[in-house]
Amino acid sequence: MIGTKILGFGGYQPDNVVTNDDLAKIVDTNDEWIRARVGIESRRVAADDETVADMAEAAGAKALASSGLEPSDVDLVIVATCSAESVMPNVAPTVAHRLGIKAPGAFDLNAACAGFFSAPMTSALRAEKMTSLIDWNDRSTCIIFADGAGAAVVGPSAADEPTGIGPVVWGSAGDMAQKITVAGRNGAIAQDGQAVFRWATTAIAPVALEACRRAGVKPEEITAFVPHQANLRIVEAIARKLGIPRELVADDIITAGNTSSASVPLALSRMAEQGRLQPGTPALLVAFGAGLSYASQVITVP
Repeated sequence: MIGTKILGFGGYQPDNVVTNDDLAKIVDTNDEWIRARVGIESRRVAADDETVADMAEAAGAKALASSGLEPSDVDLVIVATCSAESVMPNVAPTVAHRLGIKAPGAFDLNAACAGFFSAPMTSALRAEKMTSLIDWNDRSTCIIFADGAGAAVVGPSAADEPTGIGPVVWGSAGDMAQKITVAGRNGAIAQDGQAVFRWATTAIAPVALEACRRAGVKPEEITAFVPHQANLRIVEAIARKLGIPRELVADDIITAGNTSSASVPLALSRMAEQGRLQPGTPALLVAFGAGLSYASQVITVP
């Protein structure tokens, strides 16, 4: 996108840590089984009274501080979520008000785990309370999903600098939409994990390579690879196909779980805190999830 760049990231995770051993007390599973299949050691679970708006506000405040902007500088707020507590009101206006942003454009969108890329020209927050959609007796899902929020502030590039956000490559595989579902408004998440695994490890690497091509960046020039934190085995398989060294790959899922649309910005925020991002260099992002929707693009690290 000509003339745009990411100005800052922010992330938020609830205080409550749920380990694999904790889950083994309520469902037929164990630490070794979970690590072997999805690579998760622990995940964060929001308090009963902690909302999607609460988490989005916390991540948004950090992103604003990181960007160096004031609330008055922001004119559009988007919240990507598939787990808002109610259909109306939408979350974005509430979050904008809490952040002190006066009368911005504000709306929510739902592209499930691919939500980070669904409005690539805008400044947005991604917040999910996925545990509100979990059947805690279903070990195929309760071991994976978690709660959290991530945010990115997007602004204009200077006239004399290149764009900092590459072209987005996106699409969907609607013929597989029933592989990840929530029945009705009050249902729990159900998924065909094996089918999603096979699809993601086959279909996503070519999408990421096309994002590199359109951005004019070679895979070997990438300094950070931040895929949706769906499953560590999927993350590692895609990275191998792209030839990206393991030390450059985000692995936030190990301690954060799968936070759906929040996972990419949350992982970016964590990598920044760990000193694993190199400002001014290209990072490759890719997300995929229910729908099945997918998207990828290259950004310049702020």
